[in-house]
Amino acid sequence: MTDTLHDHDHDHDDNHETSSRQRRWITRAVALLGAGLFVAFWGWALFFASKEAVNRIEDRAWAERAQTICADATTERMKLSDYRELADVGPEMIRERAEIIDKATDIIEAMLDEVVAVAPVGQKGAEIVPLWEADYRIYIENRRAYADQLRETGENLPFYETAIAIPISEKVATFAGDNSMSSCAPPSDLAS
Repeated sequence: MTDTLHDHDHDHDDNHETSSRQRRWITRAVALLGAGLFVAFWGWALFFASKEAVNRIEDRAWAERAQTICADATTERMKLSDYRELADVGPEMIRERAEIIDKATDIIEAMLDEVVAVAPVGQKGAEIVPLWEADYRIYIENRRAYADQLRETGENLPFYETAIAIPISEKVATFAGDNSMSSCAPPSDLAS
């Protein structure tokens, strides 16, 4: 009887050892597979994936024209700069600030009108530029509402813009950056 019990214990140890070896083998295989997939993904991302920005349109002449228009508008808008400190000022100076914001916004709106007066060539440009324009128009409306708010309250309030997952100005700036038209990004003149 002791021989049978001993044989049974020996069989149990062999089964446990085999099972343990199988688990180690499976764990190593899964780890190697995971490492292989990781290396393959980064190899693809670094060497084979498209490096072109998602918002980049085909019509480079349109983007160059837009950059020129926007750069000229930026120069014009910079002439409105007012470097007075707004700390401890009265409502009259805040209302003057609202007027400057309106004039700057007029320049931005005229700039956008001129940029989109000519449609870009290519399907992607035809689809994406109107979306960019619509976002920019929302940003312009935000600026106008802010100037009205300053005039009405006479207080130096913070500027808030529409956010659609991210602030609208970031969406507009991303398109401008992806198309090498950095001057077409919304100005940061209202940032606190």
